[in-house]
Amino acid sequence: MRDFNIAEAGDVRNGLASDVYFERSQSLLRGFPDAMVTAEITVSGAHFPWILFSGLDEVITLLEGKRLELRAIPEGTVLRHRDDSGIPVPFLTITGPYREFAVLETEMLGFICQSSGISTYSSIVRKACGDTPFFSFGIRRMHPGISPMIDRAAYIGGADGVSGILGARLIGESPVGTIPHAVSIIYGDSAVFEAISKSDKKEGPKVALIDTFEDERFGAVKAAEMIPDLDYVRLDTPSSRRGNFPAIIREVRWELNQRGFSKVKIMVSGGLTAEDIPALKRAGADAFGVGTSIASGKTVDFSMDIVEVEGKSISKRGKFSGKKIPLRCENCHAVRVQTGDDEAICRCGEKMKPMQKDFLKGGARVSAYEKPKQIRKRALEELAYFSAEEGEQ
Repeated sequence: MRDFNIAEAGDVRNGLASDVYFERSQSLLRGFPDAMVTAEITVSGAHFPWILFSGLDEVITLLEGKRLELRAIPEGTVLRHRDDSGIPVPFLTITGPYREFAVLETEMLGFICQSSGISTYSSIVRKACGDTPFFSFGIRRMHPGISPMIDRAAYIGGADGVSGILGARLIGESPVGTIPHAVSIIYGDSAVFEAISKSDKKEGPKVALIDTFEDERFGAVKAAEMIPDLDYVRLDTPSSRRGNFPAIIREVRWELNQRGFSKVKIMVSGGLTAEDIPALKRAGADAFGVGTSIASGKTVDFSMDIVEVEGKSISKRGKFSGKKIPLRCENCHAVRVQTGDDEAICRCGEKMKPMQKDFLKGGARVSAYEKPKQIRKRALEELAYFSAEEGEQ
């Protein structure tokens, strides 16, 4: 009997988390010779202005040791799902005996569909925040078994920190967070503020949650008076008491400044979306805690399709047959999908370079995998080429 309703690592590796028709196909094909195929993973349709690709690390772990070649666009790459002429971009290309990976299609797609959806929405929040820090607080809204994946994807997408203990370990950072309202309810605001005042800043910024009992303006001033080295007051006002949230922030900022606490910053959280952030920034918010909207980011609709069998181009209707190479211009960021290795020159005159890299050859890893911090750095650099309002610039 399982302790929790979650697939264990062995279940995933053995295809038990897959759709049954892949397993049944294996049984039906026992009398057939195995076929050497090439499969590509593309995006069927997109509801985001761009895609920030993530989740590849788990696909590599899943396929490692199998008789396969895997080429893929690196994690942290930001792009649209079709090239400039409308051809779907192959994010991953798998070559090898079909039965070697057929039963794992569900798992492969699941890894990248959900992770890329979270990292993409996190990148949209990043664009809305600009240089203002934001933190991912959404794991409590999702199954705990996938909380490290959620935190990793949010961090790669641009979050400055994550609240999860395991997620923070995975990305090599310290978890961030304040205290729950429950602590103030049990012990009272004054006792909590006093404890914060005595805490060591080595554990992180000092943040006071101020809206458990009091009006935000009075709670903020009280916290600032009791905690001399206070960094943030955090407004987590429930929607039923919120009213005009930007107006509340302006009032808190004004009262803090009036009393000599201009250095105390304001952190805002509580059901925020990317659309909420610009108005709250203008009102004076200095940091954001964004939860459910990131953790429940819409999945990216990746699909896997056979495009070659025994070296011959073939595909189902609605798909483009033949192995394809996605190229990108490092100067203007234009993307082109082509067949063959012919040199391609961008419309701006620069040479275009392949986007995919080798990750598995004969089932063996080609090189050490990048750390999340390196992947996040690439994502933020590439995100600069995109506009929050219009997609790609």
